Amino acid sequence: MLRGLLTSKEEFKEDDYIEIDVEAISPKAGAVHIKIAKINSYNDVERIQSLLRDGNVVLAKIKQLKEKDMSELKRAVEKLRRTCVALNGDIAGVDEDYIILTPHYARVAREEV
Repeated sequence: MLRGLLTSKEEFKEDDYIEIDVEAISPKAGAVHIKIAKINSYNDVERIQSLLRDGNVVLAKIKQLKEKDMSELKRAVEKLRRTCVALNGDIAGVDEDYIILTPHYARVAREEV
């Protein structure tokens, strides 16, 4: 179900991307912070984008928004996906109720252990 949210076949225009200095957001002295967040509405996206830009890994609970408004959830995940692409990061669905977002220095291992 989340697989369709995290991939898109649409073409992006040049103004869909922003240039970011990825060296400026590297983790400091090996410390990697994992923040837990909830996405209750589309308005929460900016807070999560800020966490990513600060170099944090974010585990976001999407259950409440999924139950409330699926189209708003799709818009929120798409905006976060574009942010991850701009940061050269990663995004993946975890179970049905969570997504994980990473900045450039971390990747999500998709194979099961």
